[in-house]
Amino acid sequence: MKKRIIGPHPTTEVSNDHWLDLEALADVEVTSEAQSHPIECAIVPGEQGGWRASGPGDQTIRLLFKKLQRVTRVLLMFDEHEVARTHEFVLRWSPGGGAPYREIVRQQWNFSPPDTVRELEDYRVELSGVAALELIISPDIGQGGAVASLTQLRVG
Repeated sequence: MKKRIIGPHPTTEVSNDHWLDLEALADVEVTSEAQSHPIECAIVPGEQGGWRASGPGDQTIRLLFKKLQRVTRVLLMFDEHEVARTHEFVLRWSPGGGAPYREIVRQQWNFSPPDTVRELEDYRVELSGVAALELIISPDIGQGGAVASLTQLRVG
């Protein structure tokens, strides 16, 4: 038996075991990013602060794999500590070659600081021949004034 003592607040960094090295395997496209919160801060293990858009409105993060990949897991973490809002995201993939994107999941989440400040989604999938993985974030579906952010994105 293995035993671990954990504090009242479990770690927020996800283990690097079994995650794809996105820095080496993919190019990334983003609709915008704040200078102090580039996309690398969400997709490179060990980086802190996460990604943040440069302004309000819908945002897209697209991973373009250099070689077709097998994807079995996608982990997304969002944090909001300041503004109560409802966001929605769509996660989808493409086999490339001009084929249309296929939706994996569409999810809404209500942030209500200070009590509900984190959304952690861990999806198990069976996708072969993935050329692109795309995340579309609508940061505030009711109002439209919030800025999109993403704390972590991991792909396995």
